[in-house]
Amino acid sequence: MFSTREQLDRKTGPYGIGRQSYLQSLVTEFQDTDSDDTRKQVLANLANFAYDPINYEYMRQLNVIDLFLDSMNDPNEKLVDFAAGGLCNLCLDRQNKEFILKNNGVSLMKNALSSTNEETVLSAITCLMFLVTPQSKSEITSLPIIDAMLRFSSSKNSRLSNLASVFLQDYCTQEQVQKAVESERTWQLQVEAQAKDSLTQMATSHSDDVT
Repeated sequence: MFSTREQLDRKTGPYGIGRQSYLQSLVTEFQDTDSDDTRKQVLANLANFAYDPINYEYMRQLNVIDLFLDSMNDPNEKLVDFAAGGLCNLCLDRQNKEFILKNNGVSLMKNALSSTNEETVLSAITCLMFLVTPQSKSEITSLPIIDAMLRFSSSKNSRLSNLASVFLQDYCTQEQVQKAVESERTWQLQVEAQAKDSLTQMATSHSDDVT
């Protein structure tokens, strides 16, 4: 359930720590610590706070969205997971969406589609859907992203296949999907041809050596 400012005031009381102050303490801790475990814990907490729209203004003021965006490039997979989840929670808000789009958000989510972490991929797909606008749609439905969605739609993982299927059905035209299918088929034929050529060259070389 989302909180209101009045509810937050009742929870913290006149002398309690305010929500903004607490979020500031988390951001400071994340920036000051050298511990990966602490960074993961703090980023997970920030991602959880991103669920509640009452925190959006605070998060913009404290540059939490920047922190999530920067963490998308971190070599630590769990940090990427929490960052993707945080951005996914934030990007339904118009201001947050515009900021994420202006700061390479689509490209970061596209890269996250190759993650081995299921939750990261699910967050990335969801975030891409939330980021669709008339201006961003062409980038979000580009051939590489549709290719990835086609692969995911065939996954044995029902969560992944269902979400990818929704993306393809709701945000892509039949022409775009067909073009991606044909591109994939052409690529497979090229790979097969190259493999055949390599085998032929190896057989020829072996025959020459025997001779």
